Amino acid sequence: MLISVLGPTACGKTSFAVALAQRLGAEIISADSRQVYRRMDLGTGKDLADYVLPDGTQVPFHLIDIAEPGTKYNLYRYQQDFLAAYDDIRARGRQVVVCGGTGLYLESIVRGYNLSHVPQNPTLRQSLEGLSLDALTARLAALKAQAGTALHNHTDVDSCKRAIRAIEIEDYNLRRPVGEREFPALPVLNIGLTLPREERRARISARLRSRLEAGMLDEVRALLAEGIAPDDLIYYGLEYKFLTLHLIGRLTYEEMVAQLETAIHQFAKRQMTWFRGMERRGCTIHWIDALHPMEEKVAAALELFRSTQSSTL
Repeated sequence: MLISVLGPTACGKTSFAVALAQRLGAEIISADSRQVYRRMDLGTGKDLADYVLPDGTQVPFHLIDIAEPGTKYNLYRYQQDFLAAYDDIRARGRQVVVCGGTGLYLESIVRGYNLSHVPQNPTLRQSLEGLSLDALTARLAALKAQAGTALHNHTDVDSCKRAIRAIEIEDYNLRRPVGEREFPALPVLNIGLTLPREERRARISARLRSRLEAGMLDEVRALLAEGIAPDDLIYYGLEYKFLTLHLIGRLTYEEMVAQLETAIHQFAKRQMTWFRGMERRGCTIHWIDALHPMEEKVAAALELFRSTQSSTL
């Protein structure tokens, strides 16, 4: 049985997943849309030290540092990479824990989305070039309305490039049936970590200050120096968007920090909205208070795992 660990940013998912994996002899597959990129460490919160146990051994992890900055990793590729990692881990007789805060990636696994690759449409792209972000957002919302869905993933309209790609995908899916390739139905135990709103906000603010002090601005500066286009970094959103806007002179440092902090708080709220939506769409999530001691959280998760396994036998 696959175990998924989910929750909003700054709730301690990674350290909890590592502690749980240690007890189960499991390996971890990341479900984070930005941790796939190499040299994007502080801004994506990889926290690789969390995977190292007190005795110096490391809990194996997958789908981190697998793509170059400036490229466009996507959900279709994530599903392919997830299955390859999952099959490899299971073939070696080990348990799998998938951990992350990218709701779309997680839901595509636990609900078995069937996807087909969406190629670029040069004609459509040319027709959209020059439109404002507001106009592109309206176009995307209209396409989603035709498909009977809502514009709930606002990262799709963080920039004109992202909006154009989202329109391209919606247009393609409206004209063709989605998913020629079956994604296997995996038995899943979903464990969510939850935090009181004020505690979550305090952790986000403290973590942002810590990462800035640790050199997050230098990380983005180095990515620009190696030739990655500012628009490509802005495409990744949140930290990379606002730090890049500061470094290219469009925001002062104070404006950058204030706007980024607000954006991360809004992102965490959207994450919880997504996870609640997963529950409405039929996913059972067992919520555990992130403020409980680690041993209590792990013990609760292990009890859920044992009871769920026995009920499926």
